[in-house]
Amino acid sequence: MTLRRLLGGLVAVLVLGAFTAAVASAVRSSIDGEDTPPVLAGPTGPAVGALPVAPRVAAPPILAAPVPAARRVRPKKPPVVRVPAPVRPSRALGRPNRGRLADGVLFPAEGSDVTTWDAVLQATPNRDWRRVGTDRLVRTILTVAADYRRAHPGAPRVVVSDLSLPQGGRFGPEYGGLGHASHQNGLDVDIAYPRRDRREIGIGRVGEINRPLAQALVDAFVAAGAEFVFVGPRTGLRGPSNVQALENHDGHMHVRLPNVR
Repeated sequence: MTLRRLLGGLVAVLVLGAFTAAVASAVRSSIDGEDTPPVLAGPTGPAVGALPVAPRVAAPPILAAPVPAARRVRPKKPPVVRVPAPVRPSRALGRPNRGRLADGVLFPAEGSDVTTWDAVLQATPNRDWRRVGTDRLVRTILTVAADYRRAHPGAPRVVVSDLSLPQGGRFGPEYGGLGHASHQNGLDVDIAYPRRDRREIGIGRVGEINRPLAQALVDAFVAAGAEFVFVGPRTGLRGPSNVQALENHDGHMHVRLPNVR
């Protein structure tokens, strides 16, 4: 009986100690303010009491710096050709390389002895706004062409290229091709050399030139009173002192009349 009493007393002491410790812990927690409510998960969203998570936003795309558009050089608008109804004498004003044209005359696109060639477009006929000159220049070209064809019945027609703009003035590269340093007052004209194959188009290389016919045409313009006839240095064409070799003229002769007032 004595042993049984001792064991029962020991169990009672242990139960009492555990109860006392639990009560003390609860009291201490209440005093320290550590009684944090439990975190409860909602049915769908994040846990109640959890820190909100910022939504993920895609970074903005990296835009390349705008590339400036390439500068475009706009060709000049072709001048309007206005040939005066009452025929008045044309006036070549200023100099061939710094001048103007008043009362110019439109050279015909083609005729029985002439045709025209657009060296920029490589086409025939030449555009009208590129073939305006003084009345004297137009008459001189037509007269020389007719005489030349009578003297050379089998020759192709004379191929006429640029004269001047309708009112003269600068005729530079803004109008296509290399442009012209002169051709400003209606007294200059480019004439393609006659071709060996008789085609009525421009010359691409000196080997295509019919030299006897080309020389005859140079001589005809000199006889008609040309102030200058510029020819290419590789053409082999000759003449008096006013026939002069000039670069960039291996494909055509450049005829200039004197400014007679």
